[in-house]
Amino acid sequence: MFRPTWQQVLGHGLYLGAMSAVASVTTGVIVALAWPGRSGPPGWLWLALIGGPLLLGAAAGMVAGRRTGVEVGAGGIRTSSVFEEGEAPWHRVVDLRAERRGRRNVVSVYLDTGASVQLHAPYSGGLFAADPQFELKVFTLSHLWRSHRFGGLPS
Repeated sequence: MFRPTWQQVLGHGLYLGAMSAVASVTTGVIVALAWPGRSGPPGWLWLALIGGPLLLGAAAGMVAGRRTGVEVGAGGIRTSSVFEEGEAPWHRVVDLRAERRGRRNVVSVYLDTGASVQLHAPYSGGLFAADPQFELKVFTLSHLWRSHRFGGLPS
């Protein structure tokens, strides 16, 4: 099973939390402009508008981020959201390689239908997205694919 590292999950959670806080602050500014009187909303409201979504988004991102992953076995690559059927058997995989997509290195799987998909894990990037074992994980995936693509190894 390949899942995002705890640093990647933390980074994803912080990103979602920050985006939630930005949306909440924008809403707060609109409320402040429409607030009756010159004093504006009380300080606790600002704290709730910034801190609440930040913490909630971070927690949601961390919970959801740890549940995403790729399961690899003798039957093929299984993931819930990338492949249409949920699984790509090894005999349908034509190529498997690490590629640069934006600021990340991801694993791309090329199928016999001509489709290519990027797996949710493993991946590597900068700061919180860095995975020091990315190359080892790509090598493991490549080795499993090469071992199983022509009928597989006996279990």
